[in-house]
Amino acid sequence: MKGVVVAGTGSGCGKTTVSLGLMAALAGRGLRVAPFKVGPDFIDPGHHRLAAGRAGRNLDGWMLPRATNERTFRRSVGAADVAVVEGVMGLFDGYDGRSESGSTAEMAKWLGLPVLLVVDARSMARSAAALVQGFENFDPGLRFAGVAFNRLGSERHLRYLREALADTVRMPCLGGFGRDEAVSVPERHLGLVTAEDHPLDARRLARLAAMVEDGLDVDGLLSALPEVAAGPEAVAPHPQPPSAPARIGVARDRAFCFYYEDNLERLERCGAKLVPFSPLADRELPPDLDGLYFGGGYPELSAAALAGNASMRAGVRAASEAGMPIYAECGGFMYLCAELGDLSGARAPMAGCFPFAARMLPRLKALGYREVRLTRDTLLGPVGTVLRGHEFHYSEMEPHPGPVDTIYATTARDGSAPAAPGFLARRTLASYVHLHFGSAPAAAAAFVDACRAYRLERKSHDA
Repeated sequence: MKGVVVAGTGSGCGKTTVSLGLMAALAGRGLRVAPFKVGPDFIDPGHHRLAAGRAGRNLDGWMLPRATNERTFRRSVGAADVAVVEGVMGLFDGYDGRSESGSTAEMAKWLGLPVLLVVDARSMARSAAALVQGFENFDPGLRFAGVAFNRLGSERHLRYLREALADTVRMPCLGGFGRDEAVSVPERHLGLVTAEDHPLDARRLARLAAMVEDGLDVDGLLSALPEVAAGPEAVAPHPQPPSAPARIGVARDRAFCFYYEDNLERLERCGAKLVPFSPLADRELPPDLDGLYFGGGYPELSAAALAGNASMRAGVRAASEAGMPIYAECGGFMYLCAELGDLSGARAPMAGCFPFAARMLPRLKALGYREVRLTRDTLLGPVGTVLRGHEFHYSEMEPHPGPVDTIYATTARDGSAPAAPGFLARRTLASYVHLHFGSAPAAAAAFVDACRAYRLERKSHDA
């Protein structure tokens, strides 16, 4: 198998568009493409799925240990011909200015993959050679497959850049792309518009693939990529009792679509049967559930529809009050609150599992990596369990009357203590933090075991 990391000189240079176009072009050639995203982003992997035809996976140098990243990569490239890894921010951007920790460069070296460097060429001529030379020489341990220029003004512009690079850098110029906003994915406050709201249909995918086939020397890129070790590793399943699997309902629609693919697979490996449902479209929860999982997303954009589905809201609240294990993150947490308020001051009723009112803000409220230590036994594990995740939201919880149990002791990557509590009501656990179960492998098993215990409890009560 071959693999490449698509990295940029900085955020906004077009690496996502190039990554999607490369995935679509390779898939159009009949190659099996395994897509990956460096960093905690949920939205890009959703687009990767459409372009490559298989689920995109997150790799992260802070949330996950190196060995977990390497195992995730090896397991996920099984039967693939090419792995395409989209980087995060600029190639060398990480946690601080002194090390490569958390950067795309670090991940490329961990995986043993060369880098395709994407450079925004707007308003640049010969100076582009100095920029590329700096990236090429900054870290001698990093390999480059080549450079591609984005947002070119003309063919003449590309010829000029090729001339500038000819005698100044070692990596080849593999081509470039003009300014075509029609192939760009629009953005909103948490990043790109999601794949659910802005699907890459056949026409758009064909245009992205044509952009890459016309502008990039794909054959030259493939021939320059080294063969890398691949193949799925055996994964020992969590020991399961001889009983029916725990049925966990997973909220999946345009309002709730932020999930790490590995979290879902870990639950399945621990014996869960994942049952998708839509809080927007379904009037009731699926039958015979033992637990619920609400990921993040954009519930604020669907607040009226969520509020209008009163039977679903009542069903979720009843499940919580009955003691069903429920885990929710960020947008899912907002749905479990009593109300959701928009920027105009309008309020919509939500499920009411917690007494909070969530309120949208015109500015970013919180952003950054989080390490969470459980201060009580919960459905994610016993007291003292440590998990890692990421927080990113434009809303906040209004002050509320009465006590609510908090069970997270949270620190940021820099050691500070942000206000990112986890809230517990009965067996319903919710927080703004998106946790990656790969940071604490026993967490997925604990959640499934809690759901199994609830199943036995229900059956005993019914008997």
